[in-house]
Amino acid sequence: MKHNPYRPMGTVYGTLLNFQREHTLWAPRMNEAPYQAPPKAPVLYIKTANTFTPHGHAIALPDGVEAAEVNATLGLVAGDGGLPESCVLLNDVTVPHKSYYRPPVKFRCVDGFLGVGDALRTLAELGGLEALSALVLELRVNGVMRQRSPLAELVRDAAALWAEVNGFQSLQPGDVLMLGTDCLGDGARVLVHAGDAVEITTQGLSPLVNHFIRESA
Repeated sequence: MKHNPYRPMGTVYGTLLNFQREHTLWAPRMNEAPYQAPPKAPVLYIKTANTFTPHGHAIALPDGVEAAEVNATLGLVAGDGGLPESCVLLNDVTVPHKSYYRPPVKFRCVDGFLGVGDALRTLAELGGLEALSALVLELRVNGVMRQRSPLAELVRDAAALWAEVNGFQSLQPGDVLMLGTDCLGDGARVLVHAGDAVEITTQGLSPLVNHFIRESA
């Protein structure tokens, strides 16, 4: 029987500044204009449907973009009643940029710029929502480990983030909420170029692999 890879059926939300290291690095700038204070609620953005790239497929770098940032994350998928039911590995790709509080759509929503794992795992299979804190996301480029992101280092863990987001908007069945992505020790992100292959793994979920190519004319 042919396998039908998972494809998000609702809205996909990303979360900024939800890893302790990055939050700490950005803390001195949070009181600057125009915001004047740290964010009191989760800072979200949307990955539009044109960004979805299945596991095993190529992600094209558009003309003028020499490198892209790749970010391992876990997405919580809403089931019936808007409750978190399952999860999926994601590779949140973006054009390098400096803005964080209001990330430009043109940098985050480039065609193909969200690698999507080919299968969901239910939270029950993984031991429940609280068990996600034991997972470590690993990101490899061309087989070389480039980043490890323990979910124990989230500012808001999976349960807290889901509850807080639902406090100001209702997540609908099929919606996906990414837990956030971590930076490297110096605040930078892992960069890839055309010809690179990226693999994201964690316990209990199938690996997510995408390779990068140059967009054809």
